[in-house]
Amino acid sequence: QVQLVESGGGSVQAGGSLRLSCAASGIIFSISALGWYRQAPEKQRELVATVTSDGRTNYADSVKGRFTISRDNTKKTVYLQMNSLKPEDTAVYFCRVSIWRAEYWGQGTQVTVSS
Repeated sequence: QVQLVESGGGSVQAGGSLRLSCAASGIIFSISALGWYRQAPEKQRELVATVTSDGRTNYADSVKGRFTISRDNTKKTVYLQMNSLKPEDTAVYFCRVSIWRAEYWGQGTQVTVSS
């Protein structure tokens, strides 16, 4: 049974930083593709950042230069370091793990950025 447990969300003022973590279990983490997505109220879920099993990263234009995705295969954890946060970054953030045409989602963690 695959489980993804997210943590690290919270409230911060504009310009601040947060680091999200997503710990996985029940999956071969090292060969999985990982990603962070977010969903703001009344908006569709959107991609924030992804990292492949060999470490290649991809970012949404809106977060390039501010957010960094990373993975620790020994801890089976994917991170999202978020710096220079803006009010428009306010959303529920979800981690996603995909392997062999299957995908799994975390429960989401709220990030609120105040101006």
